[in-house]
Amino acid sequence: MSVTHGRMGLSLTQEILSHLGLANKTAAWGTLGTLRTFLSFSVDKDVQRLLKAIAGQGVDRIAILDVLTNRSREQRQLISRAFHERTQQDLLKSLQAALSGNLERIVVALLQPAAHLDARELRTALKGSGSAEDVALEILATRTPPQLQECLAVYKHNFQVDAAEDIKSETRGILRDLLLALAKGGREAYTGIIDYNLAAQDIQALKQAEGPSTERTWVLVFTQRNPEHLVRVLNQYQWYTGHELEKTVRARFHGAACVALLNLASVIRNTPLYFADKLHQALQETEPNYQALMRILISRSETDLLSIRAEFRKKFGKSLYSSLQEISGKIREPGTTRPKMARSSKGPSV
Repeated sequence: MSVTHGRMGLSLTQEILSHLGLANKTAAWGTLGTLRTFLSFSVDKDVQRLLKAIAGQGVDRIAILDVLTNRSREQRQLISRAFHERTQQDLLKSLQAALSGNLERIVVALLQPAAHLDARELRTALKGSGSAEDVALEILATRTPPQLQECLAVYKHNFQVDAAEDIKSETRGILRDLLLALAKGGREAYTGIIDYNLAAQDIQALKQAEGPSTERTWVLVFTQRNPEHLVRVLNQYQWYTGHELEKTVRARFHGAACVALLNLASVIRNTPLYFADKLHQALQETEPNYQALMRILISRSETDLLSIRAEFRKKFGKSLYSSLQEISGKIREPGTTRPKMARSSKGPSV
């Protein structure tokens, strides 16, 4: 089905990615996310609007954009259920039939429950893309314990295997041990009490673990201690040794193990900055890494995207929103012969 005004998925893909950044909106109440529950939400009106958007001779790109990027994930799930009750058709499949390429993948991610998206991304990272030290670690290290438990349950249900079994078969060495430990979800909870003795012990243990056959110490400290404690360990390690722990990691480890430990240290030090760096990297590639952009923007939009946005501007000197808009010149969608800038749109601004 063609898009109205003769335009392919090119500009809509760009606009959805830009709107997911929600760069001009303030934080949602009570969170550091930028996507809030839509107060004037009417599931019946949204279902009717989406029905009109995919009926007839063209796809109403503005309607799809407005509904999917301005409703919370919970509201999108209510829309999906109501759409099915009214039409006896699956909303996701209906939109997939009307769309293609990156736009289709974004819409799928928007309409899937969060645990299903995480499980699919985790499976791809472990079995297909060879990015376990990047994507798998991102998911296992940045989700809350309930989110992680649900993700792993969906993983087992959808793929008929425990994620831990795939980790064992697809990774090795300290990377395997790190991912397995993170998947167990055994990280200590923060009690509000500062244990200076334990911090000193961990620093000493890491200093002594710079030789061979000491990987177990790194895994234990990085995956079992609570984040507040680890920030203190990282800061005091530099005070005691005169250099950052990351320098020791680069000298001690190589390949995927080194990347995984550096990523984990980045998550521990400043999670929003970690995601800002990943978004910048995805935008700087010759072909924008839509999978990374989609995963991060959607998964963080209701939690801490405001903080990520602030870290992005602070480090790179420009807004995340404007950076996302610039990728329209790099997009190559199915059916287009060359990249081109999207024409102006009458779509809602943010």
